[in-house]
Amino acid sequence: MMEMEKEFLTTEEAARVLDVKKNTMEIWRVRGCGPTFHKFGRNVRYHIIDDLEAYKKAQRRTSTSDQGRAA
Repeated sequence: MMEMEKEFLTTEEAARVLDVKKNTMEIWRVRGCGPTFHKFGRNVRYHIIDDLEAYKKAQRRTSTSDQGRAA
């Protein structure tokens, strides 16, 4: 079970938070279209509030035709 007190999450843990597959997170990193992340040496980590919660809020839409804000 994931501890919510944990500040940084692995790719697998972050994928569970966003309800996507680990592979999807890896593809998003390559394409630059997913949540921001941190590199600690060879390790990729996602900050649970700054990265994941911010990403979830940015995905909020008001209708199916809402494209969101331009970057």
